[in-house]
Amino acid sequence: MASHTRNRIKNIMNSGFGPNSSVEGARLVNQDGSTNVTKTGMSPWNHISIYHTLLRMRRPAFFFTIFFFYSVVNFAFAILYMIIGVENLVGVEKQLTFFERFMEAFFFSSQTLTTVGYGRVSPFGFLTNTIASLESLLGILSFALVTGLIYGRFSRPRAYLTFSENVLISPYKDGKALMIRVASYKNNHLTDVEAMITLAMHVEEHKKMVTKFYALPLELAKINSLALSWTIVHPINEESPLYSMTREQIQNTRMEVVLNIKAFDDHFSNICQQRTSFLTDQIIYGARFLPMFERAASGKNTILELDKINRHELVELHELELV
Repeated sequence: MASHTRNRIKNIMNSGFGPNSSVEGARLVNQDGSTNVTKTGMSPWNHISIYHTLLRMRRPAFFFTIFFFYSVVNFAFAILYMIIGVENLVGVEKQLTFFERFMEAFFFSSQTLTTVGYGRVSPFGFLTNTIASLESLLGILSFALVTGLIYGRFSRPRAYLTFSENVLISPYKDGKALMIRVASYKNNHLTDVEAMITLAMHVEEHKKMVTKFYALPLELAKINSLALSWTIVHPINEESPLYSMTREQIQNTRMEVVLNIKAFDDHFSNICQQRTSFLTDQIIYGARFLPMFERAASGKNTILELDKINRHELVELHELELV
């Protein structure tokens, strides 16, 4: 069996991750594209960006956060109005229970925070008017921030890509190749789409586990338009670090395939990118993708079946015999 010294692809050192495998977690990059790194040693206010967190937060969590903030602020100001006395809120009846008075203060706070001001209840006295004025100012500022965040979430360019669940090692010309399939699932149009695959291979060197990174050359690294699906192909030839590896060696080697896609979204006239990664147990040796698009029955358009992006079949691959 030939050793990896025959491979001409040099391992890269500028991957952004260190070569020490003993300190790495289960994976370098999560499937959603985020790095699998937990940062400590500084206060949360220093290493967490609230703005970026709110922009990338899932939609239900984002709107729940807004509702929670709105409720907490109203609750806090309602307590202040109760402390100074609801008798300073003109329009609140005196013969109410404690809970009813608190709810009157809470809903007055809500009307003040949103600057609605129905007028049934109004503040009386210097202290009450001061608190109401500060709450109105807080409402204007906070709703301006929320509006900006909502706009930022909707206007932020995203690739909206879906990837195959597995990496396949498939027959390719007279040999074999590593293949990943990708498609755009929204109605945005991506042009000038570029792909880059980085292979992280954990090997033993000088009785120590180290991580070696390889930028895998692709058959086609850039396409003009991603209208249908795109099967990204890395030919496993003599220059590939996978060239001399058998099925068993691939299955028993801790590897991670990191895929990065960069494209131009002509709707936003901006560049967007997305990445994901695959571990060794997601690599299927001896399989090939099946078609995921076909002509419509009318013959007027093409149907892209996104639920079939990982559809594949097993095939026989002959092991390469090297001396």
